Amino acid sequence: MQRSRPSDASGSTFDCVIAGAGTAGLTLASRLSEDPSVTVIVIEAGEANMGDPKIMVPAQFGRTFMDSKYDWAFLTEKQKFSNDKEFGWSRGKGLGGSSGLNFYAWIKPPAGDIDAIEKLGNPGWNWDEYQKYSQKSETFHPPGQEQMDVYPYSYESSFHGTSGPIHTLTPFHFPAIDTLFQRTLLNKGLKNIKDPYGGDITGTWIANSTLDPDNWTRSYAATGYLLPAWNRPNLTVLTDSTVTRVIFNEAIASQDLTATGVEFVHGGRSFHVSAKREVILSAGAIQSPQILELSGVGRAEVLRKIGVQARIELDGVGENVQDHTLVGISYELTGSPDTYDRLKDPAYAAEAMKLHAEGRGPQRMGITAFAYFPLSAATTNAPTLIERAAAELETSGTLSPGLREQLDLQIACLRDDSAPDLELVAWPGVLCGATVPEPGKSCFTILAFLNHPWSRGTIHAKSADPFDNPSIDPYYFENDIGRRQRNLLYSAIKYIRTMAHTEPFKSGVVREVYPGPNCATDEDIREYIKNHHGTAYHTIGSCSMLPREKQGVVDPELKVYGTTNLRVVDIDRYCAASHRCAHPG
Repeated sequence: MQRSRPSDASGSTFDCVIAGAGTAGLTLASRLSEDPSVTVIVIEAGEANMGDPKIMVPAQFGRTFMDSKYDWAFLTEKQKFSNDKEFGWSRGKGLGGSSGLNFYAWIKPPAGDIDAIEKLGNPGWNWDEYQKYSQKSETFHPPGQEQMDVYPYSYESSFHGTSGPIHTLTPFHFPAIDTLFQRTLLNKGLKNIKDPYGGDITGTWIANSTLDPDNWTRSYAATGYLLPAWNRPNLTVLTDSTVTRVIFNEAIASQDLTATGVEFVHGGRSFHVSAKREVILSAGAIQSPQILELSGVGRAEVLRKIGVQARIELDGVGENVQDHTLVGISYELTGSPDTYDRLKDPAYAAEAMKLHAEGRGPQRMGITAFAYFPLSAATTNAPTLIERAAAELETSGTLSPGLREQLDLQIACLRDDSAPDLELVAWPGVLCGATVPEPGKSCFTILAFLNHPWSRGTIHAKSADPFDNPSIDPYYFENDIGRRQRNLLYSAIKYIRTMAHTEPFKSGVVREVYPGPNCATDEDIREYIKNHHGTAYHTIGSCSMLPREKQGVVDPELKVYGTTNLRVVDIDRYCAASHRCAHPG
């Protein structure tokens, strides 16, 4: 790569300047630089972290979390309706962004959630287009004989890509847990999904992971998109360099502003680069709105508070923030089968690492057992809960522009028995309460996720200092309708507990370890949710793609309103409360 030192790049002009080297930023850098006549620079605040075993070797879930080498380790404001708890929001730091930090599950949303984005005023943002480009990003490897020998996997070839930069496959896993989970849910009436990658995820199924079968290492934005472009002379990548603001031209009456470059800081010194064509923000749902505000783009009252001159007033910047929340229940298994917890034993983990070097062993493990279902499958009280939410929406008073359309679509999802309101994931180990199971015991955890949150939060700069983390307030359960969603998580917990009365779960589980029998009454369960729910790290909406009059920040071409050439390309910018951001660029 050319001019990789900030001091060398400073003062230079590039056709395209990209702030942030996460999934979207590196995907775009790779594709733009395919044209040798287009010069591109990517500026990343984190270290390179390329080839780091903590990133590359799977089954090390969470080891990089809250470590400043890999993670921004953001904290939310105290949450009033979660007993004043602050939540850690991990976000990837380094080349690849959060795609080098996540649990590498390859998950696509339901078709209806993607089509909702188009319904909110974004022509072309629909399932068919999403599927086309997500398949373009993927090379799918069907399960091999090793996998088929232990579990009856199924797939539909037409739902997958065969030549993209991101490798997907069926990982090593613990079939005893997956079988217990899947068969119990089938016996409870959920349908078996042959392949969830075609837009229908409502049922129970086995997920793929983003792993390269040649060496069983993580396949992510840095390996898939950046490495093949590494030697292009027209691509420059800077690390340890924090973009602090976008530079605009002088305002001309009645004309949109043009972004002429960015400022960034490296080693305590300020530098700048110029953009001939485009400035592109790809700093994530937390930092892209902060950069906009530091550049004078945002709500007037926020800009006044931090002492930044307003260049473009856009009320949607940092608003409309949504996040999936989850809560778990842990169980002790009969027979003490292998689980992820065994890797907490240093001797076992060392031996597993040796096996991984040979392409074998449990370090290849992924998270595989998933289920999605409507609220009506979880509780007979669903019609009452849904109509109560709809009635409260009608009497909720003045809503921010564009929000009513979003919530109307969410009510429609609740009423649709084919739409997934709730999600269950089987984690092969303890993930709540006690940190390790009792000696000689094996446990697993069922996580319940809330897929269509009602609460809308904010992310705003706290000061003009770019190194002062923004204020993050997800407003968990912080409105009348949002608090109703505790009832949905309550229903999910009750549903999980009914699994203990259904085979093979009934015979395969010894007891509920956490929260256990002391969490018995309705009030106990609701208090457990307040104390123990957590983020799923699925934040969206802070730079919403909506019409400007509906508090949109970018148009369907991803261009920031009021500018000629500034775009926000984060994959988590979507305005709809869509199920989940998959990783295709």
